[in-house]
Amino acid sequence: MTARKHSALFVLVTIFIDSVGFGLIMPVLPRLLMEVGHIDLSHAIGIGGWMTMALAVAGFFCAPVLGNLSDHFGRRPVLLLALVFLAFDYLLLAIAHTLPLIFIGRVLSGAFGSSYAPAMAAVADVSTPEDRAKTFGYISAAFGVGFVLGPAIGGLLGEWGSRAPFYVASAMAFLNVLYGLLIFPETLPVERRRRFSWKRANPLGAWHAARSAPGMMGVVAVLLLWQIASMVYPMTWSFYAIAQLGWSSSMIGASLAAVGVIIAASQVLLTGRMVKRFGERDAATIGIITAILGFVAYALAQETWQAFAAMAFIALQSLVQPSLMAMLSRRATPETQGEVQGISSMVLGLGTIIAPGVLLAPMAYFTGNTAPFHFPAAAFVVAAITALLSLILLRRLPRVQH
Repeated sequence: MTARKHSALFVLVTIFIDSVGFGLIMPVLPRLLMEVGHIDLSHAIGIGGWMTMALAVAGFFCAPVLGNLSDHFGRRPVLLLALVFLAFDYLLLAIAHTLPLIFIGRVLSGAFGSSYAPAMAAVADVSTPEDRAKTFGYISAAFGVGFVLGPAIGGLLGEWGSRAPFYVASAMAFLNVLYGLLIFPETLPVERRRRFSWKRANPLGAWHAARSAPGMMGVVAVLLLWQIASMVYPMTWSFYAIAQLGWSSSMIGASLAAVGVIIAASQVLLTGRMVKRFGERDAATIGIITAILGFVAYALAQETWQAFAAMAFIALQSLVQPSLMAMLSRRATPETQGEVQGISSMVLGLGTIIAPGVLLAPMAYFTGNTAPFHFPAAAFVVAAITALLSLILLRRLPRVQH
């Protein structure tokens, strides 16, 4: 197997294991918080929400740092060290016996989970501009499959105790480190590296770097708006399904599994072909348009069959992020791929920080007693408007050949 294939395979495995690890924890985290803090479920949900935001904030600040470090030291050492610390972090969460310690553990998960930046930079190093969207599609598929399998496995492991999934996540991360030590080669030659600069590695410096390349800030803005809109599914789906459709927990789980399968299949089977045929900009356009149609469909859905039928729109929606990531990569030089991937990870994290206020606040209002009418699907209307704004900005971007 060539160095290029080894690198791509390791990144795929890393993203898959990371997403499984995060998913493993989801079913048991509320119970662990209640056990450790001696609190009820409502308080555990509140604390869990603050933890999620703190995790996203940590990723926001650490993503550009790790991306810039990988431009200086190379992808291999930065990525492997981040994975080592992530494995120890899962172990810390497994033995933590106070809420502050769990909180710290989740913040560290956000920090070291930002290894996504050097991982994506490694892929950019070894792939051609024409193949990047396809490769990023495979990576998104690996994340989607891991995110579907993680909660299911975590729920089963939770039968042996609320800490069991943390031990398994730690073991998986350590095994991934060993795998990387054996097969993952360095993808950034010494002559293409640059000195590390805190000015460029902090979020403000990353924004400055994004402005330095023609068209970079435009793609960043599109990606940010798209991230906010696309978070409507993971952040509001369970609440929406109960309030709008009256689904049980098992039905919600089945629907999430179906969505994961659709996303993974479309990333593998459609993304590369459609980007090759239409180009990254037009492929992203197609994806956003179908996403908007999907958001409107869910805003209007009243029956279970309508909700499942609307999942057809999700297939083409999966074109958007890989295409935008490839557009960012085209605007980077070989020496700044890590920095640019760090910028993209930071933007995704910023979108995750903003999304709860944009999406959950109107949903909470229109399901409350003071609302003028009952409308649990308000978040999907907001998502459709946000996606429309991203589409308008996308179509105004100039085409770049690189």
